[in-house]
Amino acid sequence: MKCFFVVIISLIINVVAIAQIPKVKSGKLIRIENFTSQYVDARNVDVWLPANYDGKTAFSVLYMHDGQMLFDSNTTWNKQEWKVDETITTLLQENKIKNTIVVGIWNNGKYRHSEYFPAKPLSYITQSLQDSIIEKELHGKAQADNYLKFIVEELKPFIDKTYRTFINRENTFIAGSSMGGLISMYAICSYPEIFGAAACLSTHWIGSLQRNTNEIANAFQQYLQQHLPSPKNHNIYFDYGTATLDSFYKPYQLVVDDIMKKKGFASNNWMTKEFVGEAHTENAWSKRLHIPLEFILRK
Repeated sequence: MKCFFVVIISLIINVVAIAQIPKVKSGKLIRIENFTSQYVDARNVDVWLPANYDGKTAFSVLYMHDGQMLFDSNTTWNKQEWKVDETITTLLQENKIKNTIVVGIWNNGKYRHSEYFPAKPLSYITQSLQDSIIEKELHGKAQADNYLKFIVEELKPFIDKTYRTFINRENTFIAGSSMGGLISMYAICSYPEIFGAAACLSTHWIGSLQRNTNEIANAFQQYLQQHLPSPKNHNIYFDYGTATLDSFYKPYQLVVDDIMKKKGFASNNWMTKEFVGEAHTENAWSKRLHIPLEFILRK
C-alpha cells in the first residue's frame, strides 16, 4: 500500500503547488479557477473542447475526476498524464465516439478520499470500522454525497449553460480511476437519471487507505446489489491491472462481475477487462483509455 500513500501525498502537493494551465496537443483547454460550491470546497475545473467544437452543435459531456492529472504531464506531480485530449481526438477522427467535451474536476488534495469514498455503503459495515474510517481517513465526515451534489446541482448546470451541450442522460458520462473509479460507480448508482454511463478504471474496491479488508469490499458489493441502475439505459465499464495496488482488485471485481450478470448486464452494456502486468499509474490508464471511452461514448 506504500505506493498509494505516495500518490495521496503527492496529490495534496499537486493541488497546492501546481496551477499552470495544461498544454493540450489539440483542441482548447479552459480553466475555471476556484469554482465555488455550497457543498464542497472550491476547486479548479478544466474544460477541454475538441478541435471540432464550434459552439453551434451540441456535444456530449464527460465528467472526469482527478482533473489535474488528465492533460499535461509537465503540470502533474509525477510527470504522468491520462492523455485525454490525444485519445479523444484520435477516436473522433476515427468516427468511433460521439462529439464530446471533457470536464476535468480537480481533486481536493487532503479531502480527496473523503469526497471519493461512497458514503451510503458505510451503513453495511460494522459500527466500529465505520467510525474508524470516518475518523482516520475521511477527516470526520463522509463527503461523497456532497461531492456528487456539487457535480449534479452546480457544475453540470454551469457547463450546460456555458457550452453547447446535450443535457440528457444519454449524453452525460462520468469516469475516474482508483477512488475515482469508486465515486464514478457511486455516481451512476446515485443519479441514474443524470449519468448514462460510467467508466471505472482500477476501481479501489478495498476502499481503505490503511488496510486490505474484505468487509469494506463486501459493503460496496451489497450496495451494488441494491442500487445498480437499469441495464436498459446505462453502460458501465470496469477494469484492473495485476501489478502494484491493482494486484488486490481481481477477487473483488469477479464478485462485482457476478452481480452485474445477475442484474441483467451483458456485453452490450457492461465490460470488465483485465490488463496483465499493468500497474496503478496514469501511464497505465492512458495506454488503455481508448477502450473505456470507445465503450461508453460510442455512437
